[in-house]
Amino acid sequence: MSITADDKQKLIKEHGRDEGDTGSPEVQVAILTSRINTLTAHFKAHAKDNHSRRGLLMMVNKRRSLLDYLKREDTTRYSDLIGKLGLRK
Repeated sequence: MSITADDKQKLIKEHGRDEGDTGSPEVQVAILTSRINTLTAHFKAHAKDNHSRRGLLMMVNKRRSLLDYLKREDTTRYSDLIGKLGLRK
């Protein structure tokens, strides 16, 4: 249900601001989005997995918080990120 280390490194290289940047909001949102998409596919086969659903909701809330922070601090980085990830807001 989680992403592989190789996928995570690709996301860090693609969305990081410099080499080895793992803490910026862009990287965190990209990793959370990947994990959310994986869990969403998991729920198509396991609809009654309520324990994982709780984790999904926590990830969605964390992503929303990071996006709100990024929008408040730098709107151009925010709009670029949601454009890259295909998020609707």
